Amino acid sequence: MCSVPRSTSVSLCQGVMEGLLTRCRALAACSRQLSGSIPCRFHHCAPGRGKRLVLSRMFQPQNLREDQVPSLEGGSGDLTCKSQRLMLQVGLIHPASPGCYHLLPYTVRALEKLVRVIDQEMRAIGGQKVSMPSLSPAELWRATNRWDLMGKELLRLRDRHGKEYCLGPTHEEAVTALVASQKTLSYKQLPFLLYQVTRKFRDEPRPRFGLLRGREFYMKDMYTFDSSPEAARQTYGLVCDAYSSLFARLGLPCVKVQAGVGSIGGTTSHEFQLPADVGEDQFAVCPSCSFSANVETLDLSQTNCPACQGPLTETKGIEVGHTFYLGTKYSSVFNAQFTNVHGKPSLAEMGCYGLGVTRILAAAIEVLSTEDCLRWPGLLAPYQVCLIPPKKGSKEEVAAELAGHLYDHITEAVPQLRGEVLLDDRTHLTIGNRLKDANKFGYPFVIIAGKRALEAPAHYEVWCQNTGEVVFLTKEGVVGLLSQVQVV
Repeated sequence: MCSVPRSTSVSLCQGVMEGLLTRCRALAACSRQLSGSIPCRFHHCAPGRGKRLVLSRMFQPQNLREDQVPSLEGGSGDLTCKSQRLMLQVGLIHPASPGCYHLLPYTVRALEKLVRVIDQEMRAIGGQKVSMPSLSPAELWRATNRWDLMGKELLRLRDRHGKEYCLGPTHEEAVTALVASQKTLSYKQLPFLLYQVTRKFRDEPRPRFGLLRGREFYMKDMYTFDSSPEAARQTYGLVCDAYSSLFARLGLPCVKVQAGVGSIGGTTSHEFQLPADVGEDQFAVCPSCSFSANVETLDLSQTNCPACQGPLTETKGIEVGHTFYLGTKYSSVFNAQFTNVHGKPSLAEMGCYGLGVTRILAAAIEVLSTEDCLRWPGLLAPYQVCLIPPKKGSKEEVAAELAGHLYDHITEAVPQLRGEVLLDDRTHLTIGNRLKDANKFGYPFVIIAGKRALEAPAHYEVWCQNTGEVVFLTKEGVVGLLSQVQVV
């Protein structure tokens, strides 16, 4: 075999490496040139680099005439719920099957914002987010007797091996089995506040009211594990306070009322009710004291407050949250234990806490909207600002460029609004028609570049949808107003 001197081998290797580096540099330079010369074909791109979010690119199938609203729950007579009708009309949801809906882009954006607010409140009290399977084995439910107790509400199925499952409407069994599998827990680690935001399933006999009562829905469910009944009750109060904080931030006047424990079980339960005419629950409040309760927990003959004997006032409500103090109902079944301060095994004291995520969104729309126009909690609006330039071919058309500059200025000067400003580029429509649509969609702020945008300095017509105010502001005034907007 022919041998190559070591010095020659090193020189060859160096030559090859230098050649490869030269080619890599050339390719990198070529790539940079190409990337700089190819424009983005889409206006609907991530903001912050000169790209604008435009309405014409939105997947938003609208049915603005009421007789066009699709429904799989029956005829038009079933559209008796304002939130359902409006959400179908403007294309927030689309029916897939009875009790199940496609959630379209605006709705997904609003739900993502709601989940962020929920995450903030849950983490503020020590919540840790998990994700458990929707498919739950039947043996877990049989262990607590709820396989039979839940009856037809459980959506049940068998796999190819004949094993039974359900699509979980709630996860007490699953989470308790999870914690029970950890055999070395100490009281020093408690409390655990484990929560998730996932799809839930319930075989409703008659789904109705759109997202208010469906077969598939999003829920935030939290499960807590404490070392003593006293600690568990402190945690219970902590979570209830977090719920109150959440609804206050959303501007929803929810009422915490005493409630029954139902199929969940436990010894203490409260509902968070949002007063609404379409509410399916009835609750009583005492104007003289802080007493409030679901009427199902009261004696039918009871007309006075049990706390102060004052008169009770009954109100309809939508249940948007529910809390339960469970004690050891589930931990005793699955042997969810920890080592106490004396080095002995003890059962964890539990609580569970639900929030109907999709229901909160629909309920908020139900109570805040007018009969014809959507209104959102400020934090949940899919987009905070809609900017309307002049109609193409109109006398004000020269203000279109000013509208584009204003869009860019807002997203640069108000960083929290990047991705929150939408340009209605349907300039074949009049400003009036687009303003009517914007009002129906409920953008908190609608800005119009009309006649007064041609003044020196330019003034823009600003509609504050949630207050009903209309003002004319310069570019600096618009930025000053929008800089106060809170987003999550």
